[in-house]
Amino acid sequence: MNLETARDIDRTVLLIERDGPVAILTLNRPQARNSLSEGLLIALSEAWTAIAADASIRAVVLAANGPGFCAGHDLKELTARRSDPDGGRAYFHQLMTICSAMMQQIVHLPKPVVAAVQGVATAAGCQLVASCDLAIASDAAKFATPGVDIGLFCSTPMVALSRNVSRKHAMEMLLTGDMVSAERAAQIGLVNRVVPVGQERAEAIALAKKIAAKSAYTLKVGKEAFYRQAEMSLSAAYSYASEVMTENMMARDAEEGICAFIEKRTPTWQDK
Repeated sequence: MNLETARDIDRTVLLIERDGPVAILTLNRPQARNSLSEGLLIALSEAWTAIAADASIRAVVLAANGPGFCAGHDLKELTARRSDPDGGRAYFHQLMTICSAMMQQIVHLPKPVVAAVQGVATAAGCQLVASCDLAIASDAAKFATPGVDIGLFCSTPMVALSRNVSRKHAMEMLLTGDMVSAERAAQIGLVNRVVPVGQERAEAIALAKKIAAKSAYTLKVGKEAFYRQAEMSLSAAYSYASEVMTENMMARDAEEGICAFIEKRTPTWQDK
């Protein structure tokens, strides 16, 4: 499957570009602050599926159009289903399940994903940033999980947030709903670095290209191992990581990379 030719992706709400080995996905609902409508969630899910199968893509940048990065779920779309016979329960569960699966696709994608955050990212939008492997934020970006302010605790955003920042920082965001500046987000580990407004996309692409120059096989192995060991006990994590590293040592790219280092030359990757 090729990302450019994938037919099921709604190209009106999710724009797709390429910059060499880097795919750039851009949320494109600026009039709705790029809120995660059902259509946008499905478009993202389809895009991650296509990217996973496209060997020419080695890294991904997730960006957004308009002043805001992502305002979370489309509350107007959700509220419209209150008139369903069950009050919307079945639809709410369906949408949360779709959203949660899409977020996990980012984590399980065998390629690194870098968020380029130009503006406000709230609720599931903050969750989206936290689900990415790396994040570059403009100094105008802000982050919040403000569900508590409208009687809807950000329980699903909490999953990704609490796996990025410490418990007390996560709880403060979740319990107060307060906005966190880009600088503060970098301090607590929600984003990697902060750059001047307008430079976040270029910085994210440059970072993605730098990573894309590595062995795709090595990146795949490493990303999977990172997230798996994080859920294990210390001893189990070391046992698992030892097995992963042993298998990695047997790979062609590890042999080539080590030989190239010893011989002081640039390695030639075969991604295996």
